[in-house]
Amino acid sequence: MKRKIIKINEALCNGCGLCVNGCHEGALQLIDGKAKVINDIFCDGLGTCIGECPQGALKIEEREAAPYNEAAAAKMQTDKNQLKMNKKSELSQWPVQLRLLNPQSPFFKNADIALTADCAAYAFGDFHQIFLKNHALAIACPKLDGEREEYIKKISEIIELSSVNSLSVIIMEVPCCEGLMFIAKQALANVSRKIPLKKIVIGVEGNIITEELS
Repeated sequence: MKRKIIKINEALCNGCGLCVNGCHEGALQLIDGKAKVINDIFCDGLGTCIGECPQGALKIEEREAAPYNEAAAAKMQTDKNQLKMNKKSELSQWPVQLRLLNPQSPFFKNADIALTADCAAYAFGDFHQIFLKNHALAIACPKLDGEREEYIKKISEIIELSSVNSLSVIIMEVPCCEGLMFIAKQALANVSRKIPLKKIVIGVEGNIITEELS
């Protein structure tokens, strides 16, 4: 049948996810950093999600599509809500604040480490599943903590003493967060052990802006 349904301009979509939250039927999902209609039967074509998009990437079009199935949409939303409630924490250690961490703690042994700006875990909704799973964690604020030299020394000791496998630095897009990347690079420059260093930048709207190896 021909009916009204949401169309997404992927060239304009920046992956912020606001439309996903605004879709009460659960028809939208972020896939590979872009919003997509996951199944026509979940979209009622009313367009309540359009006003949520800051990029103007959504509009209503009329095309051939399967009929809207209210019961299927309701069940899918129920399943999604239950999944959210059942997500478990991936934190495997305590403490987590860098100034409190002992470089010889056993959880650093042969670990992949996520060195994270304080704000990043709050900004990125799936932080535990995407960045924390199977990682040891160290959090710090390069602007407010004021312990740059101490942090450089401590990270150097962790890498050298614990045979760390890799270091991922997860920061916000704001300029002050770059200080955490500087700390990581200085720490690596101070040790003989060479490990992969990944930089991940989170946008203030909760999306991944860049992810690159340094």
